[in-house]
Amino acid sequence: YARAVNALAGVGPLASLAKRLGGIAPERTIPALAPQTFRRWFGTRVQPPARVVLWPDTFTDHLSPQVGRAAVRVLESAGLGIALPPDGVCCGLTYVTTGQLDQARTVLRRTLDRVEPLLDAELPVVVLEPSCAAALRTDLPELLGDDPRAHRLARSVRTFAQALEEQAPQWRPPVLDREVAGQTHCHQHAVLGDAAERRLRAKAGLTGELSGGCCGLAGNFGFERGHYEVSVACAGEQLLPAVRAAPPGTEILADGFSCRTQLDQLAGLGGRPGRHLAEVLAEGLGEGLGEDERASGRQAGGVS
Repeated sequence: YARAVNALAGVGPLASLAKRLGGIAPERTIPALAPQTFRRWFGTRVQPPARVVLWPDTFTDHLSPQVGRAAVRVLESAGLGIALPPDGVCCGLTYVTTGQLDQARTVLRRTLDRVEPLLDAELPVVVLEPSCAAALRTDLPELLGDDPRAHRLARSVRTFAQALEEQAPQWRPPVLDREVAGQTHCHQHAVLGDAAERRLRAKAGLTGELSGGCCGLAGNFGFERGHYEVSVACAGEQLLPAVRAAPPGTEILADGFSCRTQLDQLAGLGGRPGRHLAEVLAEGLGEGLGEDERASGRQAGGVS
């Protein structure tokens, strides 16, 4: 159905009608659905024994499955076999941010029912989307404080870089030797921290600082009618000037789907889209050499 939805969204009058009915700002472009979801792709593979759970958030599953595929490539190169939770799990973020807290509790209890066997296995849960990771880390135990499983899941949540650092400390990423620009996601900065991401970027030879501030999209906020100007102004405070000033060849990093969408729609970077750190490292596994491998001539990407 993704192709049909995308085709309809590309028809001007239909897209305009959909925006009006959905309360979407007319200036916005509706993101395209991926032709193949991340879950469907993952299900075609033979899986090694799992050492981590990879959380298939809605953004990764339906809108940017290439991020999930890249994360699988990198995690498996580090010797971390992957399991996915059952269908129907959700961090509940959409309901939380729109004030539907009772519905959020219902969704989160259903999620806990479905992931309980994985919690019993005590596997870390790798969440690629910072906003979803923050929701599971903080909102989940606050909303379901009476359920011990909520606290267990919250304690299990790891970012992509945290999982690599904790579960595969001897692994070395490909050394890419390039400048980066972009932004640390607001929720990552406020809730999760980015120390592991900084260390991983340094090991990969990715130099430069990511900007502060906010991209201005903030999930559904920047898409809502009446918020477009505020959203653009927010992005113009730090993020847009930073990436526009970056020299050619600079890698534009943005781990959040909202941040990447804002960059794609506003920054005017042409062939330099914002990418998740997992995408950059996965690409490097095919073309780059790690420090030890440069000396010995072996390809990077394995557990050392």
